[in-house]
Amino acid sequence: MAKIIAVCTSEKKGMRKKNVGEGVLKVNFGIEGDAHGGDWHRQVSLLAMESIKKMQDMGLDVGPGDFAENLTTEGIDLVSLPLGTKLKIGETGVGEVTQIGKECHTRCAIYYQAGDCVMPKEGIFIRVLDGGPISVGDSVEVME
Repeated sequence: MAKIIAVCTSEKKGMRKKNVGEGVLKVNFGIEGDAHGGDWHRQVSLLAMESIKKMQDMGLDVGPGDFAENLTTEGIDLVSLPLGTKLKIGETGVGEVTQIGKECHTRCAIYYQAGDCVMPKEGIFIRVLDGGPISVGDSVEVME
């Protein structure tokens, strides 16, 4: 079963996020207290630990939150999920996949260190449909 490895937030855009361990998904906003929250299609970003491990295998000292993702997951192939897929997150949270990957307008420090970055290709974004508390260890399931 897929699960949350880290719940990460930041006070400002453009910075690494910190694993705060838990949070609250808010409908049509994102994670309470996160700089990327708001009424738009990229309310919450997800990146798989499997993707982060690719960067670690290239010798980088990176971990959850270092790619500015909100939720680090394990055990789910995020990039294979079609747009519109609904995910149950925790007990009550529901998100809808709105974007796969993103364009990086500026090359980040990770790109310069490794010559590559996984977030633009392997990160996904969701819009929050149903809110509720989330924390490390909670399940992430594709809804049929």
